[in-house]
Amino acid sequence: MAASPAQAADATYKVKCVPPAGGGDPVEGESTVKITAPATAKVGDEVDVSWETVKPASNNTDLMVIPKDSVVPTGWFAVGGAGGELKVVGEKKNPEIPKKAPMVMSTMKGKLKLTKAGKVTLTPGRYEVAVSFPFGTFVTKCAPVGTVSGGATIDVSEGSTGGATTGGATTGGATTGSTTGGATTGATTGGATTGSTTGGATTGSTTGGGGGQTDFPGKAVEVAFDCGPVVPGGIKTPVTINAKKSGGDYQLTVKTAKGAMAAPMALPAGALKPSMNVKLGGADSGTVKVTGPANADPIPDKAPVSLSDMTGTYKPGKSGKVTLSPDQLTIDVTMAPGSTPINVPCKATSSGVSLELDTAAQPGGSGSTTAGTTGATTGGSSAASGGLAETGAEDEGGIKALALVAGTVILLGGAVFAFTPWRRLRGTR
Repeated sequence: MAASPAQAADATYKVKCVPPAGGGDPVEGESTVKITAPATAKVGDEVDVSWETVKPASNNTDLMVIPKDSVVPTGWFAVGGAGGELKVVGEKKNPEIPKKAPMVMSTMKGKLKLTKAGKVTLTPGRYEVAVSFPFGTFVTKCAPVGTVSGGATIDVSEGSTGGATTGGATTGGATTGSTTGGATTGATTGGATTGSTTGGATTGSTTGGGGGQTDFPGKAVEVAFDCGPVVPGGIKTPVTINAKKSGGDYQLTVKTAKGAMAAPMALPAGALKPSMNVKLGGADSGTVKVTGPANADPIPDKAPVSLSDMTGTYKPGKSGKVTLSPDQLTIDVTMAPGSTPINVPCKATSSGVSLELDTAAQPGGSGSTTAGTTGATTGGSSAASGGLAETGAEDEGGIKALALVAGTVILLGGAVFAFTPWRRLRGTR
């Protein structure tokens, strides 16, 4: 005998969502779920069950736009009456979700095999949200906080089989799996959106300098850096270049992925100071140097660390469409006040255009030389081919100097620079 027509029931509950590495701190919010299941059925029936997020716990962050058809939600119902769980999965189908806009997830669906008579309750519980970008997939995990109010009940009458109620096979798309990609990023929660994903695609680079527009957001591009012997194999991280027009100049802000990885040892205030060259292309040429402040506070052992946002000024030397791409990254490491910083240059071996501007030439602008008021030097002396900076000794002096800061870690999103001597140097990608 077939099950009865579907009924709908609501459940409202608080959840705590933990984003992937680099996604920020856990966030709590309240979500409302609409559950669809038959009111009555027979033992032996396999019934359809669905989970629709009616009210998300929070909106998307203000740091990224979630691309169309990139979100796959997966949820687990607690099946009361005989125990067990039912897994439900949603399709990889969603509209583009702007910054600060409510999260949108597809309805999660599954099938439940009824094997015991009695009242079977369906209560929404934990869920995961996987968001895919060209450079990787990031999963946020959410779980109930306190009691879940509401749910659906199926009145199951006797049939030809018995046994425990179990969660049947799910339908819909499969979750895309564990976090991958160069950095952390990012991260949405399904019912609650948490953290930040700098590695997500934005709505694209903004062009045009007229019409009164002053803010020009860039898109995140995956950049591979060769840091020589400091990090064997190099590192990868998304980098975003944003611009704000001021007169005829542009104030640039360069963001790397935010890190949420534990430092293996305590780092003093002022230990880490990043800078980067922004390469110009198209109508203009040269580079613009952007720099970020050092960490203002000490970083405790095993605490998360990130590179600060880097800023600089681009003064156009030519009129026309100009592209801006991430180039060499340099990190100054200072382990004691007054000591000489160790310069660690990382050459960008692969990059891409993050931003395009429609510029008008300015007096004293870049032209075919280095752009910006600070020039294009990487800061301090540097070594060729992404090697270590000179530290006063010949040949291997740079590597030997790193022994003074053995164990110091610089986190660039999901990438780790472990400053330890010789072949014990390691970097994760």
